Amino acid sequence: MIRLATILAMLAAPASALTLAECERVTHISHGGVAAHRDLGAGRVAWVDWWSQEGVFTDITVADCKTGEFLRTRVREERMSERAPFDRTDAVRGIIETELRAAPALFSFERLRDAIHPKGKDIKVATRDTEPCACAAAYPELRGDKTPYEVQE
Repeated sequence: MIRLATILAMLAAPASALTLAECERVTHISHGGVAAHRDLGAGRVAWVDWWSQEGVFTDITVADCKTGEFLRTRVREERMSERAPFDRTDAVRGIIETELRAAPALFSFERLRDAIHPKGKDIKVATRDTEPCACAAAYPELRGDKTPYEVQE
């Protein structure tokens, strides 16, 4: 028979923390997914979305876990549209690293967007009201009133 103290202790124990590695997942029957989740420091994270069926693309997303603001840009594409194939992954990653190191207090997604253009394609800056997995793993205390990340099955 389980004692009340044991039940209360189990309820009070913290849930196992989500790790960035656990955010990796394959979607669309192995043709796409999210990977390479990174903690960029200062409450910011990044990850890659990818697709590889009859065409390939790679998008990089940088997100601020406190505000929900994010930037997403296409860095690689082949046979996904009428555009000529391109792969600017290394160039865009270098720009992101430079912008994050240059002046952390002056960082903004608009400034990052301007630095990435024209290397990245389809650059989008917006705000989300749901917590991304990387934020749940690296900065759960910054969730605020965003909808908590829910583990995908």
